[in-house]
This record gives sequence, structure tokens and C-alpha cells, in this order.
Amino acid sequence: QVQLVESGGGLVQAGGSLRLSCAASGTIFSIGSMGWYRQAPGKQRDLVAAITKGGSTNYADSVKGRFTISRDNAKNTVYLQMNSLKPEDTAVYYCNAAVVLRVGFRYENYWGQGTQVTVSS
Repeated sequence: QVQLVESGGGLVQAGGSLRLSCAASGTIFSIGSMGWYRQAPGKQRDLVAAITKGGSTNYADSVKGRFTISRDNAKNTVYLQMNSLKPEDTAVYYCNAAVVLRVGFRYENYWGQGTQVTVSS
């Protein structure tokens, strides 16, 4: 019903930048909060950044000042600009969205398939 498709991951040297994109498509009436999570090998999936429909943002302490989340509501797309990347940012990054499928329905949580970000030292 709803697909979240991520793009923009890859391999970058420490200090470099990447921009992730996540586009939502399918049966969508409204999207609430959107966000990015990451999961490194052997670790749990943690919140990186989130943004409400109105544009309020929230960041993990480890990325504050380096990462910027934004969204285009007309395109149902969320972005993550990652600057000054560090080796410890290496992980699979997942997009998340709270979606209302139809009028009167509740928000449902959807995930993207994940995109690998690797930062070399």
C-alpha cells in the first residue's frame, strides 16, 4: 500500500558529505512525522533525525550540527543532508514515515528498505 524508497547512500571518506532521500508513494492521504534511523552491525536501530509535518525537527546528539533533515510535503519526500561524516556514522540508514492511508484512518508506521552509508577513515 505504501512504499518508502531511499536513495543516496554510498562510500565516502571521513569529512565528506552525502545526501539521503526517501520518497513515499502509494495510497496516502496524509503523512505525519518522517525520520531517519540507522543501524550498525550488532547494534540496535536508533533515531538519527525526525521532522514533523510542520517542520519541527529533532536530532540525536551525535549528529547535531552535522546533519540536517528536511522534507518536501508536496513530493512526500524527506531528506537527510550529512556533512562532516565520521567513521562511526557507518550504518544502514532507514527511512520512517507515519502515514494515514484514508480519511478517518489512524497513522500507520512504514519503513524503507535501508541504504548503506560507509565512511572510511
